[in-house]
Amino acid sequence: MTIDPAALNQLPVAGPLPAAVTEEELMSSGHELHESYTCPLCCLPIALPVGEHSKLEACCMKSLCDGCFLASHQHGIRRGMCAFCRTPGPDSDEARLALVRKRVDAKDPKASEFLAQAYYLGNYGLQHDIPRAIELWTEAACLGDLDARYKLGRLYCDGDGVEQDVAWGIRHCQLAAIQGHPPSRHALGCHEHDNGNQELAVQHWMISAKMGCERSLNGIKLMFIEGHATKAQYADALKGYQNVLEETKSPQREEAKAYFNGSD
Repeated sequence: MTIDPAALNQLPVAGPLPAAVTEEELMSSGHELHESYTCPLCCLPIALPVGEHSKLEACCMKSLCDGCFLASHQHGIRRGMCAFCRTPGPDSDEARLALVRKRVDAKDPKASEFLAQAYYLGNYGLQHDIPRAIELWTEAACLGDLDARYKLGRLYCDGDGVEQDVAWGIRHCQLAAIQGHPPSRHALGCHEHDNGNQELAVQHWMISAKMGCERSLNGIKLMFIEGHATKAQYADALKGYQNVLEETKSPQREEAKAYFNGSD
């Protein structure tokens, strides 16, 4: 089963897709990380990839950085309880899905994105269901979730469960990139690189590298080696990458890193 791109405009919860992104808007916007990359407790940006440095709570769909997660338990919040909303955590996949579905019903975009990913991968006891995943990702994207917008873009570019439409997929990535979504910006750079537009690829990767995307930094490094990027561009990207990494550090997070690495 496939879903025609035009059908996205007919979803009652979504409304029409926003107008196409202009080149000026694409290159001048989205240079700062979206607020969703900030831990709601310590208010510091979370290092990328976010999933490797934080824990998503099913009760409130907040991503808490490892530092705050560890500190909450050190300060008396019992294990298994959410440090943000103080809700007891789920003790099974079924319980987790029940919490997520409750948030989906409340139009929580991150919950819809989470459930979509679960259907796409067949996790938490769910059957693999791409059409349902696309439906949920579409709802999440139109409610403002940038990860959902990016994943829709990848699906349409690859023709994974939908009729392949690269232009439509790129548009999804553009809409996320201009709001500060590094994976989408990196994907746009890959698209330009694959099409032989090396200068544009470097411009996209410069932006995402300075937001902490290591893949983009590595891409610029390779472009420099191949002669498609200057030494100054690579140095600028490296400096920006290192600066944003410093912004994600804190004593709490360093303690959590040592704690969790030591417990493996």
